[in-house]
Amino acid sequence: MLSALTFRRRFSDLSEQEVLALAISSEEDDARIYRSYAERLRGDYPASSLVFEEMAREEDDHRSRLIELHRARFGEIIPLLRREHVAGFYARRPVWLAETLPLDTIRAEARAMEKSAQDFYLRAAARTGDAATRQLLGDLAAAEAGHEAHAEGLEARHLTADVRSAEDQSARRQFILTWVQPGLAGLMDGSVSTLAPIFATAFATQDTWTTFLVGAAASVGAGISMGFTEAAHDDGVLSGRGSPFKRGLASGVMTALGGLGHALPYLIPDFWTATTIAIIVVFIELWAIAWIQNRFMETPFLRAALQVVLGGALVFAAGVLIGGG
Repeated sequence: MLSALTFRRRFSDLSEQEVLALAISSEEDDARIYRSYAERLRGDYPASSLVFEEMAREEDDHRSRLIELHRARFGEIIPLLRREHVAGFYARRPVWLAETLPLDTIRAEARAMEKSAQDFYLRAAARTGDAATRQLLGDLAAAEAGHEAHAEGLEARHLTADVRSAEDQSARRQFILTWVQPGLAGLMDGSVSTLAPIFATAFATQDTWTTFLVGAAASVGAGISMGFTEAAHDDGVLSGRGSPFKRGLASGVMTALGGLGHALPYLIPDFWTATTIAIIVVFIELWAIAWIQNRFMETPFLRAALQVVLGGALVFAAGVLIGGG
């Protein structure tokens, strides 16, 4: 009933001609998706772009063979039937419409495209009792399995170990520039710069609720400021640092989290319990910053730890001295 109301056909109700028409349109759509990936990767990842170009040509070849089969069995007129017209048919997420896509995401989506098509045809073949339809669906499943094997062969030919390593390094560098670097700057700013006002307020008032309000205001305000600053000062076109929205989001969110981490303990009414927990959180935040610097920025861990812990300790001491005085 739902299929009828939405004008979608059930796969089990399709004729062999309609199944063939569906396969033809699916092959055409997949070829266009691969070409969009190839165009997107052409500038930064030329070897991977060639892989997707050849995969698109392979889809074109299979579509041509399916059209010839349709012409031989059913004539020239191919019914207009696409994936979205069939209830329960596997869907393609329109990830190719996103402005930026990581290289690993594109590779994973391509593998998923071939695998989902193969699995669907195998399940559909197992449900039909008609021998001719079963053979047709099995042939389509075999064709999709061949696509996956062919794609692996293309990668082996175009993506040598050196080329793949270079492209992976480029993708990792882009991830660091777009997400890690702004996020790290925000975490450092939020964790360190809010230490003085939060602990100064804490020791000056010994009122946990007031301290929490000051900490929350400082953290959220700093997050908004850092986010807008990161997004506005560089559009990423010349620097290659990626989307300003993504960088601003990473910087703003991590700045706010860095400050809120040691402001939230002051929701505890007891002053010394809240302060002890806040100090432990600060210690964890500073060591997390040092680990991120070592993991992604390749800064020696001891040097990163010394810089971050020393800086944090000085700001913390300033806050306690000002608040205590």
